[in-house]
Parts: sequence; structure tokens; C-alpha cells
Amino acid sequence: MGSMSGQVGDLSPSQERALAQFRENVQDILAVLPSTDDYFLLRWLRARSFDLKKSEAMLRKHMKFRKQQDLDNILAWQPSEVVRLYEPSGFCGHDREGSPVWYHIIRGLDLKGLLLSVSKQELLRFNFWSLELLLRDCEQQSQKLGKKVEKISTVFDFEGLSLRHLWKPGVELVQEFFSALEANYPEILKNLIVVKAPKLFPVAFNLIKPYITEETRRKVLILGGNWKQELLKFISPDQLPVEFGGTMTDPDGNPKCLTKINYGGDVPQHYFLRNHVRVQYDHQATVGRGSSLQVDNEILFPGCVLRWQFASDGGDIGFGVFLKTKMGERQRAAEMTEVLASQRYNAHMVPEDGSLTCTEAGVYILRFDNTYSLIHPKHISYTVEVLLPDQTSLEKIEKF
Repeated sequence: MGSMSGQVGDLSPSQERALAQFRENVQDILAVLPSTDDYFLLRWLRARSFDLKKSEAMLRKHMKFRKQQDLDNILAWQPSEVVRLYEPSGFCGHDREGSPVWYHIIRGLDLKGLLLSVSKQELLRFNFWSLELLLRDCEQQSQKLGKKVEKISTVFDFEGLSLRHLWKPGVELVQEFFSALEANYPEILKNLIVVKAPKLFPVAFNLIKPYITEETRRKVLILGGNWKQELLKFISPDQLPVEFGGTMTDPDGNPKCLTKINYGGDVPQHYFLRNHVRVQYDHQATVGRGSSLQVDNEILFPGCVLRWQFASDGGDIGFGVFLKTKMGERQRAAEMTEVLASQRYNAHMVPEDGSLTCTEAGVYILRFDNTYSLIHPKHISYTVEVLLPDQTSLEKIEKF
């Protein structure tokens, strides 16, 4: 690759100087970096707007990450069977500029099933492994095409996104992945193309948004109803699966290209190693014998999602969600509109979690019910959150 290291493109004289200075500042680690060409060093400089101190701190921190994840040997690593079979993603073809395309199939993503079957670390590692494979492909493409290929195109198929994808520990895993991506693979995504985004997408996107840089946010392209035609602007038909509007199929003619893209699905229970994922709760309370506890949440506009998790101690607990019909005073369950029917949960054995989309504004009451227990008070731990939609993508989706 030596011959190409000089052709980095349009650097201003001050950027040229910064690059030379940066190379000098990180002299001591050049030998252990995966690459020492200008392209590689420039990724860290660009990610920190050519601030030498910040770029160096970022790269040195990445060296620790490389060691911790054993990135130098990760290509030899094999994910466990359940991850191999149920992590819905894959690389398939190249875009019109020669970059590999990484697909993610949200419908097939059973985050709860995966997190009950393997550690969060392994799921993160699977994605770092994928990134390293993609980078190796970029290397090969650069050799093949005689020009530098250093970015990856991604296609996110959001069809089938539902409330189960907003499960808190699952979302936290995705947030952690994007943080690690920004810190350790800067400037590597060419675009994040979103197709078939449903109504819930703006809420999901809002949960991820704080974990990606402004730069990455600008690369998110939400395609509308004519997404198949739109995708062809980025990827030529012979490089795009029939499923996504191209002409590419598997050798046996399968339009989904199953040999390249894994569509995931629900993880079978025989893979589960535990029956729940440990979570931290924000609140503790005691619900006295024969009584109930009401937790109010004011929802200002329709389309917000109410998300909760709870555990009980001392026996089962009733739980339901209601909408107040009169403001001000406390209302009894019978006087309110039932949104989620009250039922008893064995939350002392397995913690409960759930969410619902609020179709109207108002005060929603999460009601913990112990009225049926005349002897035992129940101690409960709970977290409740209101998830708001991201306004920009909401307006975009409403236009389609």
C-alpha cells in the first residue's frame, strides 16, 4: 500500500503540518498500529477536527481498546452458535464506489433472547469482529481497484421495529456499541441508510442519537416509499439483493441472499443461560397490605412511549396502566380509563418489563396493586421513563 500513502487528497497546508506533527507525536506506538499510512492517521485527526492533543488522546485510548479486545487476533475468533445463527446482519456486495455494504435486519433482532443466551461483551465483540472483517475487505478492495477504499456503507432495514426492541438492556447494548464505534472506528461509516422506517423509528432513533457524533447523524439517510429506486443510486443492481430492489441472488436463486445476510429471528429458549438480565432500578417503594401505589407520568403529546421495569420482594404484585379522566385529585382504578389491564405478576421471581405507545396526551398512572393481599406488604423496585420521538425524523417519516 506504500505507493498510495501520498495521495491523501485535499489537505490544506495547515492540515499537512498537523498530520506531520501528529505522526511525530505518536511515533512510540506506530509499530503496533494496524496501519501507519496517512489515511489511518487522518481518521483520528478528522474525528477531532485536527486538534492534535485530542486526536492523540483518542488514538492512545484506542490502543488500550485494541489490547483489551485483542483486535490483532480477532479475525481468527469464532462467535458462538447462537450469535452466529441469530445476530441479524451480514455483508453483501459493494456500493458504486467499491465500499462493502453492511446490512442490519431489525425485524430479526431478538435482543432479549440474545442477552439471555450470551454476555453483552460477546455481542459487542461480534460487531467489532464484523467491523474488522469489513476493514479487511476495504484493504482488498483498495488493492483490487487501485484506489483507496476506507469507508463502509450500511443499510438498516427497520421493518418490524416494535416495542420489544425498546427493551432497556437491549437499547443500552446498542448505545454502548455506537459509543465504541465512534471512539474506535472514527470516520469509517460512509452512510447509514434507513429503509422501511415505521412510526416507532423516531423514538428508537432518539435513544441512539446522543451516542453518535453530529457528523454521524448527518450520514443517516431515511428513505421513503421509493427506497428501492433510491438504493440503486448507491449500489448497482448486480451488487444489491433482489430483496432490496437489485438483481443479486444466492447461487440457488434465493432473493434474500441468505448465504450472506443473516435475517435472525426469535432465539430458541434452549440457548438461554439465565432467566433474566440484571438491571438497576431508579426507585424503591413499599406497597402496604390491602393498598396500591400510583406513579404518575405526564405525557404531553401522542406518540411518546412509556417504558417500565419492576421487581417485587415478598410475593407477587399486581400491575396495570391507567389514564386519568380528571386532573388534580387521586382517582381510584375504577374511575380511570384502563390502558393496560391490571394483572398479577410473579415479579419476585423474574423481573417484569414492558412499554406502550401513548396514543393521547394526559396523565398516565402506573398502578402497583397489593389490594388483594391482606397480610403481606410488598417491596417493589421500579424504573419508569417517557421516551420521546426525535422531531426531525418524525417530520420526515410523516411526509412519506
